[in-house]
Amino acid sequence: MYGHVEKLAEEIQKGAASVEGVEAKLWQVPETLSEEILGKMSAPPKSDVPVITPNDLAEADGFVFGFPTRFGMMSAQFKAFLDATGGLWRTQQLAGKPAGIFYSTGSQGGGQETTALTAITQLVHHGMIFVPIGYTFGAGMFEMEQVKGGSPYGAGTYAGDGSRLPSELEFAQAFHQGKYIAGITKKLKAAA
Repeated sequence: MYGHVEKLAEEIQKGAASVEGVEAKLWQVPETLSEEILGKMSAPPKSDVPVITPNDLAEADGFVFGFPTRFGMMSAQFKAFLDATGGLWRTQQLAGKPAGIFYSTGSQGGGQETTALTAITQLVHHGMIFVPIGYTFGAGMFEMEQVKGGSPYGAGTYAGDGSRLPSELEFAQAFHQGKYIAGITKKLKAAA
């Protein structure tokens, strides 16, 4: 809603593109809220990132899905998009493809890990391979001197009331996640 997920996604895209031979695309899911409601929420205009359709997923070799958190779970917009992937599920077109996740929450108690845990069920039903970053980000995972989103499940940020921007450390973790998952995706594709 306020661009935090998009900002992290841009860093993830840069990280993925840093792996030789990898092309990374940004997409956004369709908005489900009306312009009137978005206006009342003081949401800025949507960016010009293309809107994805379920069939676009079938063309990808791997994914890094990002979403804001609503009450400890992915936003309804993203859930509605995944609910529309029944045709891909029926034919298991996403099975065996690696997928990671990242997220933005309003606060430290806003559900960064519960959002990840509840999102994994979507991947499992499609037969995707969940690729967490674990502690591969190194010392940045143990940072205690500044506020930092993210976890072993994936990169993250805290949006607060929408005015807090992702930190340099959060951007670095997002870049790392993109590079890490792109490398794994490339290896899996080469082995197929």
